[in-house]
Amino acid sequence: MAKTAGSVSGRQGSSSRSNSSKGNAFKCTECGWTTAKWVGRCGECQAWGTVEEVGTVVARTTAASSVTVPASKIADIDATESAYLPTGVGELDRVLGGGVVPGAVVLLAGEPGVGKSTLLLDVAAKFARNNGTVLYVTGEESAAQVKLRAQRINAMADSLYLVAENDLGSALGQVEQLKPRLLVVDSVQTLSSAEVEGSAGGVTQVREVAASLIAAAKRLNMTTLLVGHVTKEGSIAGPRLLEHLVDVVCQFEGERQSRLRMLRAAKNRYGPTDEVGCFDLSEQGIEGLADPSGLFISRTKEPVSGTCITVALEGKRPLLAEVQSLLAKSLTSQPRRATSGLDSSRVAMLLAVLQQRTKANLSEVDSYVATVGGVKLTEPATDLSIALAVMSANTGKPLPARLIAFGEVGLAGEVRPVPGINQRIQEAHRLGFSHAVVPASPHGPGPVPEGFSVREVHQLSDALGLLFP
Repeated sequence: MAKTAGSVSGRQGSSSRSNSSKGNAFKCTECGWTTAKWVGRCGECQAWGTVEEVGTVVARTTAASSVTVPASKIADIDATESAYLPTGVGELDRVLGGGVVPGAVVLLAGEPGVGKSTLLLDVAAKFARNNGTVLYVTGEESAAQVKLRAQRINAMADSLYLVAENDLGSALGQVEQLKPRLLVVDSVQTLSSAEVEGSAGGVTQVREVAASLIAAAKRLNMTTLLVGHVTKEGSIAGPRLLEHLVDVVCQFEGERQSRLRMLRAAKNRYGPTDEVGCFDLSEQGIEGLADPSGLFISRTKEPVSGTCITVALEGKRPLLAEVQSLLAKSLTSQPRRATSGLDSSRVAMLLAVLQQRTKANLSEVDSYVATVGGVKLTEPATDLSIALAVMSANTGKPLPARLIAFGEVGLAGEVRPVPGINQRIQEAHRLGFSHAVVPASPHGPGPVPEGFSVREVHQLSDALGLLFP
C-alpha cells in the first residue's frame, strides 16, 4: 500500500509539474521581457519587482496582407516635410539641433517644481505666434490657472488653444478638430484611456496614452511635446518602453535654491545629444541664457586668495566657472573635507596629490572647496583649477587677475591634456581674460588670440612654480 501511495503521489507531483510548465508565464511591465517562472528582478532591464503573471504566452504568426502603400526608393523620398521648425526659444532649439521636427514626439522630464510647465507654456506661445495653431492639454491644472501663469510670463497668443482634460479620447477629439501643428500634453501620467484598465499614471495606462499620442502625431505630422514625471531616483516614471517609443528625451535640471536651469538631451533621433541649454527661471518667466558664465563667477574689486577661474565644457558649450577654497586649522584629530558642486572623492584625491608631490602641509587643516553660483563641475579638466585654488588658500597669495587654468591632474602629479583646449581659450579671451595655464599637448594649444598669454605645463609642480615662485 505504501508503494502504491508513493507511486500515486509521484504521478500527482509529475502532473503538477507538467501543469506548471504549461501554466501562466510572467512578463516584465517595464521592458516586456518574459520568463517561464517568477523572478524578483527582470533579466533584461534589471528592474526589481516588475515581473508579473500575464497568462500563457502562445506564439502567433501573422499572414501577409495586401500592400496599400508601395515602398519607395530612398532617393525619391521628400525630406523637406521633416525640416526643422524653430520654436522661438533659442536654447531649446540648440538642444534639439535646430528646432522641432514635424511629426516628432519629445518627452521632457524633470523633478516637480523645476519649471517644465513654464518652459513648455512659453514654447507654445512663441511657436503659436510664428508657426500656427498650438493645442495645450493640461491634466494637472485648470484652464484658469494656466491662463494666470501665461499672463504672468507674457505667454499669450491668438492661435494658442488651451483645454483641461484627463480623458485620452476627449483629448484626441480636440486634436482631430483643431489639427494643431504643435501639441503640448502636461502631463502624460495624468491622461487615461477608457479602453484599458488601470488608473491614470499606471504602467498600462501610460503605455496606451503614449502609443495613441504618438500614432496621432505621425498621422497628422504634428510635433508633440510630452511632460513626464520622474521617480525618487531621478529616472522617468512609467514603463521604460516610453523612452524607446518617443523620438527625443530631454532632462530639465536645476536646484530649487538657484534660478539656473539646464536642459539636456538624453536621446535625439534628429540631432546631437551633447548640447546643453541654459535658462534663467524667475517670477517673470523663463528666459534662455546665451552667455551664462557670469552666473558662476564672483565679482570682487581686489583679487582674493583661494580662488581660481576654470573653463568647463557642458556638451559643446564652454562655461567659465570659479572654484573657491578655504583652509582653516583643524580642531580635531581628523581634518574635515567639505565640498559643494564638486566630486568629494576627486577633491580628496587632489589634496593627497598636493601633500605628497608638493610637500604642502594639508594634514592639519580643514578644507572647504566649492563652486560659485551652484554650478556642478564633474569633468576632470577642473583638477588643475582646484589644485591652484587650494594652494592659493594655503599660501595666502591670490592668483593673477584675468587668469584661467584647466587640466586633468594624475596621481603622479602630471597634468594631462583635455578635449577642447583651443575652444576654452577662445571663450576665455571673449570674456576678457588674458592668461591661461593649460596642459601641454602634442598638437599645441592651437591658434591663440592676439594679446593672450598661454603657458603649457607638464607637471603640477611646473604650474605651482610658475604661479607661486
